[in-house]
Amino acid sequence: MRCVVLDVETTGLSPVNGDRVIEVGAVAIEAGIALAEFHSLVFVRKPIPTLVQQIHGITNEMLVGNPEPEEVFPRFREFIGNSILVAHNAQFDIRFLQHELGRLGLGLNNRYRCTLEMSRKRYPWLPNHKLETVFRHLFGKSTTETQAHRALSDARMVARVWLELMKR
Repeated sequence: MRCVVLDVETTGLSPVNGDRVIEVGAVAIEAGIALAEFHSLVFVRKPIPTLVQQIHGITNEMLVGNPEPEEVFPRFREFIGNSILVAHNAQFDIRFLQHELGRLGLGLNNRYRCTLEMSRKRYPWLPNHKLETVFRHLFGKSTTETQAHRALSDARMVARVWLELMKR
């Protein structure tokens, strides 16, 4: 079973209100092995609010010169194929991806799994189910990823969490 573990960073919380994906990161996994990665910043013309910049560290200036959605999302759609998608708080990521792909006439109806929901069911006693908390619970340490709240770093963390949850 091939799955693609993914994460997106955005300009805000609602694609319906005009927020956009500005970074996508993904790890393709098969038989418990990471096979390939996908990563891109996405140049959009919607300014990133200061508060949102403070969360993920992506500034408007960082997006300049990066590919636009019309280039990034067809390549991303090809990368995921018909794989099962995995994300932490998957409804958020899937909703944004459906919106971005829909703008380009590309569909997204892959099945998906959510490590946040899995964590809530398996470990209801955790103080919260943030990715960092679940990671620390499963591995007894904080992540070694240096760019928390960046798409590829978070996708790598979610991949480790997913693989561990599938073992248990």
